[in-house]
Amino acid sequence: MSTPRIPPDAPFTPPSSHDAPDAPHAPRTSPDAPYTPPFSPDAPHAPRIPGNDYGVLAVPAPGTWEPRLTVSVVIPARGGQDKLDLTLAALAAQTYPSHLLEVIVVDDGSSPPLRLPAIAPEHTRIVGDPSGRRGIAHALEAGTAVAGGEVIHRMDADIVSYREHVEAHMRWHHLAGYLVVMGTLRFTAMAGIPPTPAEVQIAVAKDRAGLLFEEDPEHGHDWIGELVAAHRDFRDAPSSLLHRVHVGATVSLPAALLRETGGMDTSLALGEDTELGYRLTQAGAVFVPDAGALSWHLGTTTAMRRPADVRRHNDPFIADRIPYRRHLRTDAGRQWLVPYVEVVVDAAGASFEDVRASADGALASTLPDVSVTLTGPWASLTGERPAPLDDPLLDLRLLRGQYAHDGRVSFAERVPATSAPAPFRLVCPAGWVPGADSLAKLIEQAEKDDEGLLLVALDEDESGVLAARLERTSAVARATRVIREGERLDDVIADLHGATWLDAESWKFRPAARAYPYWAVNRNREAARWKAAAESHAGEAERAQRQVAALKAELKELRAAAAKGSRDTVRWKEKAEQRRLEAVALRQAQQRSLLGRATRRLRRLRRLTEGP
Repeated sequence: MSTPRIPPDAPFTPPSSHDAPDAPHAPRTSPDAPYTPPFSPDAPHAPRIPGNDYGVLAVPAPGTWEPRLTVSVVIPARGGQDKLDLTLAALAAQTYPSHLLEVIVVDDGSSPPLRLPAIAPEHTRIVGDPSGRRGIAHALEAGTAVAGGEVIHRMDADIVSYREHVEAHMRWHHLAGYLVVMGTLRFTAMAGIPPTPAEVQIAVAKDRAGLLFEEDPEHGHDWIGELVAAHRDFRDAPSSLLHRVHVGATVSLPAALLRETGGMDTSLALGEDTELGYRLTQAGAVFVPDAGALSWHLGTTTAMRRPADVRRHNDPFIADRIPYRRHLRTDAGRQWLVPYVEVVVDAAGASFEDVRASADGALASTLPDVSVTLTGPWASLTGERPAPLDDPLLDLRLLRGQYAHDGRVSFAERVPATSAPAPFRLVCPAGWVPGADSLAKLIEQAEKDDEGLLLVALDEDESGVLAARLERTSAVARATRVIREGERLDDVIADLHGATWLDAESWKFRPAARAYPYWAVNRNREAARWKAAAESHAGEAERAQRQVAALKAELKELRAAAAKGSRDTVRWKEKAEQRRLEAVALRQAQQRSLLGRATRRLRRLRRLTEGP
């Protein structure tokens, strides 16, 4: 992939790979299925949503608009016929037109098999996974494979939805083709005798679903509510946070968007909704938590009952697939299924030494999860070779020989429009070397304001500016969806997510001639040096923390001693006052006693002097 110079007076210009509609697709997270990125605009006048600010859309109130899209409610279920009956009864009383609504229940190996109850939406059927595989992800894949709706609404089999629940979801999907809508759950412990399906249908139809159950005060998705509230109803939530609220109990999205992102990762037994939410983020989706799409959740979830066990099970799989979970990627020397950043270097027409310098600089990054893609005419390297030293394709052959067995390096004729599922891509011109911490610092800068594009000016001449570019995958995907004829992709990225120019010196990009010889003997030397420095700083920080802890303990003891001294002082003052009062009382008693004796003596003297 070439990196064209940018004329000084021209707006942002995307690299040539963005102009390649037939670019090969990047691999999806599941090893046995392709990932298909969404790189076609939804419509010539697709609504443009900056970041996750869905508030720019004028969403209609329920009952005030005309639905036209079809929706398939897909319900994976294993056992629990009694709860499923209530779920279907509530769906039978929805305001969304019945001719636009179908319900597909996927029986995930129930024994006895699930049956279709008397009260259910008109277009309801029960299917199974023809492959015989088990698990929620497999069930959802089987259900969506036969679904005919333009929108897929996933719903758990223990959900009792309010009257306008489906309509509340669907009103958003009529506004844009890349929205993911999450409903709002109220949890109930289902104390006492549960309502019958007929009672549920009547209550929902009369808009009295809220009276069906008592809310469970001890359980709920309070953490989702806190995230949503902390980010202005999630309208200013950063890209790295969006997938967190993608909970599968009741969520809807366009069927085309689900297909584009590769569907469910069937290799996951748990956490499949979180992982899908991550890939939807990279596809440029907007996440809408709708407080009006209410429903009851009958009982608690496994994550509520066994949170520690669920985290212990999910952490290795989530760490491998979601680079945003930085706290899970702390092990040194690891390689991960999905890298944090893909570095692309174009080898076409470049020297072996220049490409190697750029690639090795990226691989020596302080970030542990970096991959490198070398683009070039690799198909031209056939088995037929002229004299080795006079081979016109010698530089390409040397690069292939250099990196053929490095698991972090791949070769491609050209790359897709984004690095999905990796959240970032750095396009680095051959012959320019990023410093050891350049990638980490650039991503930190992009994350600070959730920017979509950072351009590092490397060189300039009369033909324009040569730049390295850090692209946010979700921003490029979003811009590609809504770009209009005649627009520059970078202008759209800047408009929706922001873009900033930076200088090479401050961000430690150097030409190969200056950078590479410093550590060419061993490409791990730079990483080792930074690791040693980091460990040294960590040791110093640990010692400082111990000193702070010791000082805090000493201060605590001094405060305790001072407090004890204060208490002793008060106590002694009280005792002294008590002694003083006792002395005064004694003196007064003595004085009274002396006065009494003197009085009695005077009376005796008076009697003696007066005589009988």
